[in-house]
Amino acid sequence: MTSDYIIVGCGLAGIAFCEQLLANNKSFVVFDDTSQHSSTVAGGLYNPVILKRFSSVWKSEEQLQLALPMYARLEERFDVKLDFKVPVYRRFASVEEQNDWYAASDKPKLTNLLSTNIHSNENKQIDAHFGFGEVVGTGRVDTKVLIENYKTFLSETNRLKEETFEYDALENGKETLSYKGIIAKQIVFAEGFGMKRNPFFKDLPLKEVKGELVTIHAPNLKMDFVLKSSVFVIPIGNDLYTIGSTYDWKDKTNAITERAKEQLLRKFKTIVDCDFTIVKQVAGIRPTVKDRRPLVGRHGEYDNMYILNGLGTRGVMIGPYVAKKLYHYIEDSQVLNEEIDIKRFEK
Repeated sequence: MTSDYIIVGCGLAGIAFCEQLLANNKSFVVFDDTSQHSSTVAGGLYNPVILKRFSSVWKSEEQLQLALPMYARLEERFDVKLDFKVPVYRRFASVEEQNDWYAASDKPKLTNLLSTNIHSNENKQIDAHFGFGEVVGTGRVDTKVLIENYKTFLSETNRLKEETFEYDALENGKETLSYKGIIAKQIVFAEGFGMKRNPFFKDLPLKEVKGELVTIHAPNLKMDFVLKSSVFVIPIGNDLYTIGSTYDWKDKTNAITERAKEQLLRKFKTIVDCDFTIVKQVAGIRPTVKDRRPLVGRHGEYDNMYILNGLGTRGVMIGPYVAKKLYHYIEDSQVLNEEIDIKRFEK
């Protein structure tokens, strides 16, 4: 079997790169063993503003210009709903926070992103005496449905190998590489936290941070926006809400913990007072980088070996952007932005 590309990993990064290959009529095969959970347990929010610091997300406009059309195409291809347009409301705890919001909305990069209309709270279940500020142009991508449908699509088109990639079986030649009978021109590793086991890229400074989410059923809450306070509360339909997320830098497992559940619910109860039942709890390891930029680029020794990783907490936004950058770097020799090129760690 011959192929232009081998892709290792079918999370948000791998899917975005597959879409680049499909758009450019490149053949490929994807290896995925479902060992990485960060994409499937993600809240899936796309939000161009860092609300903790009132600053715009790095290249958010360019990211959304690529990401939203991609999800729209996938919705049409799979006949499913993936992109849910839902506003993000930042809860104010004081008049001072309202003033900070107004001041931030005057910043050039935030003028079109932060609404200057303060929304008063009309939901008796929510404690928000000082109202909310609304972020413009936000939404939620159902990452679980996305990945499930994408893997089905790959399987039906004979592009998916649901098995663990064995690095020792990869043979790298001058022009092509070989893996278990597959001859390919290039290989891209988009395996998230699994990079730590990858002998070719394991020395890159990927940080692993565990995140846990809790989903509750709250029939009386009736909230049609994402609530941002000490936690995010995300409506996902049918009176279900996802609460997240935790950050654990020590635990490297995908196991759910009682401690994380208690932490999330404690914070939730400080801003929302309603009856609810816990539906489920999930956990996953996010691949992050110390400078909060992805890991993109070519291996220092092997010219046909690449990495696409470190998307962090904003994978639904940044994935399509960096996937396109990597594709044109490989195929058209376009220069990578220094902020994402893995060469920045060679200096």
